[in-house]
Amino acid sequence: MAELQELANLLQRRNEIDREISRIIDRPSTIGHIGEFVASKIFGIKLENSATTKGIDGVFTEGFLKGKTVNIKWYGKQEGILDIALSNLADYSLVITGPKSAPLTSKGTTRPLVISYVYLFDMVDLVSELKHRGVKIGIATSVRKSSWDNAEIYPSRANQKLELTDEQERILELFSG
Repeated sequence: MAELQELANLLQRRNEIDREISRIIDRPSTIGHIGEFVASKIFGIKLENSATTKGIDGVFTEGFLKGKTVNIKWYGKQEGILDIALSNLADYSLVITGPKSAPLTSKGTTRPLVISYVYLFDMVDLVSELKHRGVKIGIATSVRKSSWDNAEIYPSRANQKLELTDEQERILELFSG
């Protein structure tokens, strides 16, 4: 019973924090909504009015990608998988992740909301590659390590389609945990 009391107390504190986060982002405090808010502010993305638009979360408003649609994901760990909605495919997927990890059991681990890596995938190119390899596309699509490496925009800058300013890097570092 002591464990349940401690858990109840922690959840009360967590709920208070979630209410404060929801006030800032104007949506429920989930990893998806938080990720969309953070990405929109850092990368100049105008979010869709409805959070239920399948496959597309917003549109880039500046730079080389201006006018291109984007799906935003924030994963607690980078495990080499990506959720892809083929029915309404965005031009790009912007993926924020925590540390790299093999997709193992979650028992005894945590998934803190930190930003260790940011990736930008050209979805037409990625889907074409996946289909060519015969990969099943949908929820938890397995993406090759080389594709992740080529899509990385932070902390290394392998993908030059979205070049980060020093200010953007500084802000991403705030979330490094």
